[in-house]
Amino acid sequence: MTLFFLQPVAIGCWLALIPFVKETLELSKAELSIALLGSPVALLVALQIAGKAVGLFGVRKLFLYAFPLQAAASVLPIVAINQLTLFLGLAAFGAAIALMEVALNVYAGRIEKKAARLIMNRCHGFWALGLMTGSLVVSLMAGALSPLGAMMFGSFATAIIGFYLALGLPKVGEEDGKGTLPRRKLSELPRSLFLIAIFMFAITLTEGAMADWAAVYLSERMESSLTDAAIAVTVFSGFLAAGRFAGDWLKYRFGALVHARGSIATTVLGLLLLILPLPLPFVFVGFACVGLGVASGYPLGVSAVAALDDVYEAGNVALMSTAALMGFLVGPPLIGFLSEAFGLRVGFTVMIPGLLAAFAVAHVLQPRESSQNEE
Repeated sequence: MTLFFLQPVAIGCWLALIPFVKETLELSKAELSIALLGSPVALLVALQIAGKAVGLFGVRKLFLYAFPLQAAASVLPIVAINQLTLFLGLAAFGAAIALMEVALNVYAGRIEKKAARLIMNRCHGFWALGLMTGSLVVSLMAGALSPLGAMMFGSFATAIIGFYLALGLPKVGEEDGKGTLPRRKLSELPRSLFLIAIFMFAITLTEGAMADWAAVYLSERMESSLTDAAIAVTVFSGFLAAGRFAGDWLKYRFGALVHARGSIATTVLGLLLLILPLPLPFVFVGFACVGLGVASGYPLGVSAVAALDDVYEAGNVALMSTAALMGFLVGPPLIGFLSEAFGLRVGFTVMIPGLLAAFAVAHVLQPRESSQNEE
């Protein structure tokens, strides 16, 4: 769980620094949207490699490679000099994140199955806490460190700690190399995997769009400094963490289906608070509701996918992560282009139909509930 906390600190720093980079490079919302495509595009490609790398090298070795790579790549977007270099810097950052995403989720999925305990939400709760910590690093050190200094402090410190913790990870599952498994045809993939992918796409589209545009939205509403607007990311990621820490209990208490649909309803409520012309305090409640609502979506999907198949476990997780990150790919630029023409409120509105689709297919998460035992 400590690794889940450490990995996203650099991401949190970046999200809080997006308004700074936008202003420094003098990018419009549409231009920023194109540059933001760099990270998810690279993630989609690298995820396919990461799934195979787990089978060939094992999860622990993947951690040892990925932590230093992520730290080095995290500074590239901050030192970008134009839209192209920002795109390329985010692509390098995204590729390193992909290695961490698969390694973390496969390892947590194996522990959850082996111990027959619900841990996935808590693991991702620590991930959200790390995201919040990264945004706090930027907010609290705004006067003491430059944006580049804050990013380096957050990413390099956590990478060093994560590297040494990964050295001592115990074996869980067949980590020392399963070799290359036969490639599956599309018709051989479980139907449940496709439905989970639809659910994940809608959730991560909302989560990604909110993470990238929350600070920009608040800076426009408050007409305040860009560092002050970083509190939007802190509120969103803080309630994201709270929702994930409570998620395992909620899943056990109410079941995956009720938990998932209740979470989606909370997300829609939060978006409405941001979309409607309400006083500023409602904006913070909106960020909180969206963070709380999307919190359990990714962990629920990972648990369901990890339980589908032991043989193709890493491949299933990689495919699910691809669908999830398609949401991150589509969300930020979609919101950016729409907000350029109509404003961020209209941009946020387009996320609601996808959430309603996720509400409809959430039943696919329920059958695997019976396979989890009480903690």
